[in-house]
Amino acid sequence: MNSFLNFAGRLLLAQLFLLSGFSKIMGYAGTQGYMAAKGLPGALLPLVILLEVGGGVALVIGFQTRWVAIALAIFSVLAACIFHLAPGDKMQMINFMKNLSIAGGLLVVAQTGATSFAVDARTRAGHA
Repeated sequence: MNSFLNFAGRLLLAQLFLLSGFSKIMGYAGTQGYMAAKGLPGALLPLVILLEVGGGVALVIGFQTRWVAIALAIFSVLAACIFHLAPGDKMQMINFMKNLSIAGGLLVVAQTGATSFAVDARTRAGHA
């Protein structure tokens, strides 16, 4: 059961990043504009897409799970602070807290690693 729960948790976390990354690809110019409005150079967008899509895939397949989870947790906290920290705006604060909660889940994944259905687990088994 624990193995399935580990995989299900990784899958649920990954879908958010995968969908977000593909959304940024489909709305590339709009996303660059949104980033610029927050003072970020649009040139960072390809890196953001790579992190979201690549990190999402890595979580699903359980590849370098601990490091990917840490990177995505840091990204989630930064995104929360840059894009959603608006104490007077209830919806933005909900998004802020959501991002922090996602980061918390990712830190749990970073602590436990991928225990099943994972490249990492197969690699550990091969070196045992």
